[in-house]
Amino acid sequence: MRRTSRPVSPSPAHGSLPAELNPFVGRREELAELGRLLENARLVTVTGVGGVGKTRFALRTANDVQERYCDGAWLAELSALTDPGLLEHAVVEALGLTDHTSKPPRRVLVDHLAERRLLLVLDGFEHLVDATAGLVRELLRRAPGLTVLAAGRLPLCVEGEQIFSLPPMPGPDAVRLFTDRAAAGRPGFRLTDTNRDAVHELCRRLDGLPLALELAAGRLKALSVEQLLDRLDDRFRLLTGSTRGTLPRHQTLRTAIGWSHELCTPEQRLLWARLSVFAGQFDLEAAEYVCGGPELPGDSALGVPSVLDVLTDLITQSVVVREDTAPGVRYRMLDTVREYGADWLAAMGDAERVCRRHRDWYLGLATWCELDWFSPRQAEVAARVGSELPNLRRAMEYSLEHPQDVHLGQYLAGTLWFYWVGCGRLSEGRHWLDHALEAESRHEPHRLKALWVLGYVAVLQGDAIGALAALQECREGAELSANPVATAYAVHRSGCLALVSDDMRRAEELLRDALSRYEEIGELNSNVLMAQVELAMAVAFRGDLAQAVAICEEVTAVCEDHGERWTLAYALYVLAYAARTHGRPDRARELLAECLAIDHAFNDLLGVVLALELLALVTLDEGDPAEAAVLQGAAGRIWPSVGLPLFGSAYYNTPHALCEEKARERLGDVPYEKFRRQGASLGLDAVVARALEGPARPAPAAPPRPRGASAPGNSAPHTREPAASRSVRNEETAG
Repeated sequence: MRRTSRPVSPSPAHGSLPAELNPFVGRREELAELGRLLENARLVTVTGVGGVGKTRFALRTANDVQERYCDGAWLAELSALTDPGLLEHAVVEALGLTDHTSKPPRRVLVDHLAERRLLLVLDGFEHLVDATAGLVRELLRRAPGLTVLAAGRLPLCVEGEQIFSLPPMPGPDAVRLFTDRAAAGRPGFRLTDTNRDAVHELCRRLDGLPLALELAAGRLKALSVEQLLDRLDDRFRLLTGSTRGTLPRHQTLRTAIGWSHELCTPEQRLLWARLSVFAGQFDLEAAEYVCGGPELPGDSALGVPSVLDVLTDLITQSVVVREDTAPGVRYRMLDTVREYGADWLAAMGDAERVCRRHRDWYLGLATWCELDWFSPRQAEVAARVGSELPNLRRAMEYSLEHPQDVHLGQYLAGTLWFYWVGCGRLSEGRHWLDHALEAESRHEPHRLKALWVLGYVAVLQGDAIGALAALQECREGAELSANPVATAYAVHRSGCLALVSDDMRRAEELLRDALSRYEEIGELNSNVLMAQVELAMAVAFRGDLAQAVAICEEVTAVCEDHGERWTLAYALYVLAYAARTHGRPDRARELLAECLAIDHAFNDLLGVVLALELLALVTLDEGDPAEAAVLQGAAGRIWPSVGLPLFGSAYYNTPHALCEEKARERLGDVPYEKFRRQGASLGLDAVVARALEGPARPAPAAPPRPRGASAPGNSAPHTREPAASRSVRNEETAG
C-alpha cells in the first residue's frame, strides 16, 4: 500500500519577544492608545526621556497585539551596536534569518519581509538614528505587510511615522510600581498610613520615572522611605539651589541616578563604572577579569568585598539586572545607567585600561572557544559565542580602531571561523574579515589566518573570484614567511573551491596535499576532518564509493572519540549517499536524519539543504514521490539563502535531477508542481520536523457504525479529515 504524503500546513506564528521578568504595572490607557495607533499606522515610534519605560512599554504593547501578525512579533535590540554597518546584520540576526550568500543583508531582509505580515520592534536606535531611518524607510516601502514599532529618545522622521510620546507614570501608577518593586526586594513592605505620604512625595519628586522609582525601591533594604526622601531632597538642593525647584524630567533621572550613585560605597561606584565597558550582557567570569583589581578582588580577602559581593549589591539596588539565559546566568545594565557609569569611568581616567582588559578577555574567550569547538561542547560553544557576540564585536572594533592592535582584530575575525561557518553567520563574518584586512598589520600570521578564513567564507558564499584572490594571497604570504600552518589551510580551501567547481581531479590532488601537510605539522581539528570529508566527496563523485566510505568511517570514529558533531554531519551525508547508491534507502534515511538534526541545531543551512535534497531521492526510492516533491520544494526555498543551487555543480545536482525526473514521471507534471509548491511554503523548522518525523501513515479505518449511532465517549467532538489531507491523498492515488 502506498503511503500518503502528509498535508502541508503553514508554519505557526512565532517571534522573539522576551518574557517579562516582573509584573507590568499600570499604563492601561496608554497601552490601549498605542494598540489603536498600530491598527492604522505602519510605523509608530514611542519616544520619551531616558528611564520613562519606553522599552518595557513597547514590548508589552507588542505582546498584546502580536496575534494580529501571522508571522509574529520580533525584537531587534540595537543599543549595544556602535557600528552603523552592522545595523542590517543585527536585524537579520533578530529575525532568526540565515543567509550564506554574499547578498547584502538589506536585500536579505527585503526578500524575507516582502511577503510576510510581521511586527518588528526596534529598540535603542538613538545613536544610529540616521542609519535606522534609512533601513526602516526602505523596508516599509518594499514590504507592505511589515509594521515597525520603534522605541527611542528621538523620532525616526520617516514618512508616515506616528509618534507616541510616552509620559511619566501618573501618581497612582507610580506609587503602585514603587510599592511592588520595594516588596520584591524587601518582603513585607507595603503602603501604610505611616509611610503613605512619604511614598507619594518620593514618587512625585521622581516625576513618575520608572527607572528612578526602581532605583529608589532598591535602596529600601538599607534605608526607610523617609530617609530616601531626605537624601533625595539633599540631592535636589545641590543641583538646583532650592528645595522645591522643578527639574526637567531628563535632569530628574540624572539626579536620581546620581543620587543612587552617591549612596553607593566606593567599591560599588568603581564596579559600576568599570561594568560600563560591556556591550549587552556579560557573565561573572568576565566581570571578575575585566573589573577586578586590588580594590575589587576576585575573592573576598582581608575584609575587602569581592567583585561578586559588589555585583550582588548592585543587583539589589537595580543598577544591574540579572537574567537567566541558555548559556547560564548573565547580567546587564540599562542603557541610561551604563552611560552614567561610562562618564565616571572617563572622569577617572581609567577607560582606556578597562577597555583593553575587556578586549583581552574576549580575545581569550574566542581562542578558548575555537579550541573547544573540537570537543563534545560544540553546542555550548555555539550558544556561548552567540550570547557574547555584542562584546566580541566591541573587542574587534576596539582593536581595529587602534593601528597598533589591528593584528588582534584580524586574529579575532579569523579565530571565529567556526561561528561564521558552522553557525550560519557567513555574512557577518565576511563583514568583519573584509574590514580587518583593509589595513596592514605587523603580525603576519594573524593576517594570513584572516585570509584563509575569508577564502573559506567566500567559497561557501559562491564567490569564486573573492575566494581565489584571498587564498592565493594567503598561500603566497605563507610561503614567503615560511608558515606551514597557513600554507596547509590555503591549500585545503583551494581544494574545497575546486570541489564545488566540479574539478574533481584537482580537488582530490589539493585535498590530499593539504591532509599530508596537516599530518606533518600535527594538526587535528574540525577543519582537518572536514578536509577528509571533502576528499571523500571528491572520490565518491568519481565513482570510488568504497574509498569514500572508508574515509568517512574513519572520520566518524575520530568524531566519536572527540565528541565532534558538526563535521560528523557531513560525513554522515557521504555515508548516506553511498548507502542509497548501494540500494539501502532505510540506512540512508537513518543517516540523513542524524545529519539533518545536527545541521539544524547548528543553523548550518548548507548541511540542511544538502541533506534534504538527498532525502528527497531516498523518499522517492521508498515509493513516495509526493513527499519527495514536497522535500524538493522545501530545499528549493532554502537554496537562495545558501547560494547558487547545488553550487551550480553537475555532481551535486545529480540526486536532485534524478529525483525530479522520476517524481514527475510517477506523479505527472501538474501534481508534482503542486507538491513542490506545498514544500516551498514550509518554513525551515517545519520542514526539518517533517523530514525527521517521516511521512505520516494513514490512520486505520474505523469500523462502520449503524446509522444514527453515536461514537463511544460522546465527550470528544467529532472531527473531519482536513480538505488539504483529502486533496493530497486523492491526487496521489490518481497519480
